[in-house]
Amino acid sequence: MRAFTNLYFELDRTNKTKSKLRILRDYFLSVSDEDAAWALFFLMGQRLKRLVKTSDLKRWASDSCGFPDWMIADCYDHVGDLAETLALLVKAKTKVSHLESKVEAGLSDFVSSALLPLRGLGSEVQGERIQSLWNRMDCAMGFVLNKLITGGFRVGVSKTLVIKALAEIAEVDPAVMAHQLMGNWEPSGANYRALLSGDASKQETGKPYPFCLAYPLEIKKEERLDLLLGAASDWQIEPKWDGIRAQMIHREQECILWSRGEQLLNEQIPELASVVLESEGAFVLDGEVLAWDFESDVVRSFSDLQMRLGRKKVTAEIQESVPIIFMAYDLLEEGGVDVRSLSTFERRKRLERLFASLESPLFRLSPTLELVGGWDAIAAERLKSREKRVEGLMLKHGESAYGVGRKKGTWWKWKVEPYTVDAVLVYAQQGHGRRAGVFSDYTFSIWKGDTLVPFCKAYSGLSDVEMKSVDRWIRSNTVSRHGPVRVVQPDLVFEIAFESVQESSRHKSGIAVRFPRIHRWRKDKPAKDADTLDSVRALL
Repeated sequence: MRAFTNLYFELDRTNKTKSKLRILRDYFLSVSDEDAAWALFFLMGQRLKRLVKTSDLKRWASDSCGFPDWMIADCYDHVGDLAETLALLVKAKTKVSHLESKVEAGLSDFVSSALLPLRGLGSEVQGERIQSLWNRMDCAMGFVLNKLITGGFRVGVSKTLVIKALAEIAEVDPAVMAHQLMGNWEPSGANYRALLSGDASKQETGKPYPFCLAYPLEIKKEERLDLLLGAASDWQIEPKWDGIRAQMIHREQECILWSRGEQLLNEQIPELASVVLESEGAFVLDGEVLAWDFESDVVRSFSDLQMRLGRKKVTAEIQESVPIIFMAYDLLEEGGVDVRSLSTFERRKRLERLFASLESPLFRLSPTLELVGGWDAIAAERLKSREKRVEGLMLKHGESAYGVGRKKGTWWKWKVEPYTVDAVLVYAQQGHGRRAGVFSDYTFSIWKGDTLVPFCKAYSGLSDVEMKSVDRWIRSNTVSRHGPVRVVQPDLVFEIAFESVQESSRHKSGIAVRFPRIHRWRKDKPAKDADTLDSVRALL
């Protein structure tokens, strides 16, 4: 546990990629295979689910340090990180030094003997065990313990960097290592040794491939697409669907549906597997799960699809009210053979042949756009995206292989311009993590007659300099407080960008928007000239 704690803080102290890579390699080479496996589990963003309740954790910390709940809440608002807040408050009373920490177990032994047994225990017993651990740990180790319990283990290293460190140790291509880690990789010494030896590369029935991702295409008015991308005929142009990116895996009479976030979707979307199991051959498809209106034969909103997600079981009623389809747009494996190295054009031909035998209304082949007129016609088609209920266009180079992650120049997503609305800042709250201590979480309102009604929340879009300026303004223009939330003078106007808008009974304004973010600070505009609810509703 000490070695893992040191790893966390060494990674946290540097922003240099080469240094992080060296630190990761050194750690993996110096600890046991079992400890390395669990470190990999946490560094890849996995978490120990349903250990303890956060509310209980705060209560136990209050009991340990003697501070009331309101003080812990206030400290959390200032520190911006719950794990750090609790570690600081508990250690302020116990004052255990680094040399006095009495937890000598390695990470694997600590997880198996101290953390996993917490599941299923009563709250009182859980509290006794957690408080005992806190009392035996210094502040640094207690902080990392809290991170593991709360599932907020973020230390500034990406999955890509962790995979690269392991690939260098195993002397394999990072793409190979990425594939070996896809799916339900279980942290154990045996599985870690298999990663490094290459045994894990043997195809597992349900293992997905790493997803190929697209870069956003941003074109300035004076730029020409033919000069940037070459001839339009070199590209495969498709709609950019707004659903759940997924891989449909059909191998050895099994069918598994994996989301891009490596979540199994079979229970939420059972209809697809039953259709695939009736088909012949083996294949892996890349595509999009979409809610679909079969009567009008058009895609439904993403919010409709969300009714399927987050459920362990989907009832027949939900299946009927929110029917779905799988919109396929790439072929990754055919007859047990990995075809990702083939060109986009060749994979498309094979995909079309496959779909000739896969007859089901639940499976669709994403259309490619054959437009006369080159880039001008393609640009004009992009402008029709909203009326076709898609987000824009996908541009895939015809000679490119199916890559791992984002590789600039092969896949581009050319999204339609977002909606924008001018709204007034009315509430602010301090951020967490890197933004702790700075008012960075904002609520915006628009006019309904002579009254401002909350319209959306946004957390991104401002530069660090702008955010600090807004933070100073908020502190000088607060009119009241509600816990950690400050009510401010309704004077500042910001242009808010978002992807879509729909009616919502859960919001006071009666509407909800998707992916709101700050587009720019409208210093030129007074609050009275901000947009109205009627103007936003017109977008419906």
